[in-house]
Amino acid sequence: MNSTIKIFFCGILLSLSLQSCLISDPKPERCDVVEITVNEIKEGNGEYDIVLKDAGTDYFYINRGLEQGLSITDLKAKVLNKKVTLHLPKVMLGLVQSEHISQITVEDEIIYTEFD
Repeated sequence: MNSTIKIFFCGILLSLSLQSCLISDPKPERCDVVEITVNEIKEGNGEYDIVLKDAGTDYFYINRGLEQGLSITDLKAKVLNKKVTLHLPKVMLGLVQSEHISQITVEDEIIYTEFD
């Protein structure tokens, strides 16, 4: 196989790999559902992200949460030191659980969702 064809196929594989990391229209059936106790809530380093930390070393984020009208103060009142259920989309062709929060609930109350 000549080098042009190899470069072409490598480009296709790289493109598919990168696209499999994007979270554009999450669906509940394509998410892992996990329960955590939220020990910390803060503004992320990204574009208006909100970061939730569990009791261990795991961090999860609401992408552009502040821009979507969420408030860190309100979230602290609702979820800080409480057990919450997170829907985390799977990426990399469904092989890897992301840290992106598509839905967060406390008991039966939906606090935030990206689902239709």
